[in-house]
Amino acid sequence: MVSQLTAGLPVSSNVDDGAAAMVARDRTRLSVGAIQERWIQSAATLAGLAQAADPHRRVPWVAGQLSARSLVTTRLAETWIHTGDVAEAVGVTLVPAERLQEVARLAWRTLPYAFERSGQKLSGPVAFHLQGPSGTPWEFIPEEEPVTVIRGSGPELCRVAGRRVDFVDTDLSGEGPDVSAVLELVRTYA
Repeated sequence: MVSQLTAGLPVSSNVDDGAAAMVARDRTRLSVGAIQERWIQSAATLAGLAQAADPHRRVPWVAGQLSARSLVTTRLAETWIHTGDVAEAVGVTLVPAERLQEVARLAWRTLPYAFERSGQKLSGPVAFHLQGPSGTPWEFIPEEEPVTVIRGSGPELCRVAGRRVDFVDTDLSGEGPDVSAVLELVRTYA
């Protein structure tokens, strides 16, 4: 499938440039209906594979390997982020759901990668003490004693990690040496 999507395109040095090249090409060669049909078929295939997968199995991905659970969660995060983009563009307000807890978990689990990618180092383990949309706690606590703790709204953390809002415009706060760096670097990708 990837080879079909990238056929005829130059090799890209990163995922964003590669995706941009595919989108630019497909805008001129495919109809809206063809793109919609490809999306429907791809979504059904992905859903079937995700349901059948061992969530702990390691699978290849852009930056190495990650668990099938994390890979599926990256797709959930992407879908949620871009659904929000479309909703905002047409004036619809989306109500956050508890399933965003998986997106917050992904953001927490990938903090070391986000720091590594930025050339920075964490001072030590980070904990998230968040609140879900229904008021339920979302706790992400490392095995070792955390040196930095982030607190606040789980959906707001997801929006920050999805690069849709700056953390200074949210209720997120924390204690420890890496609070600002965590909130600046947290992402929803693995």
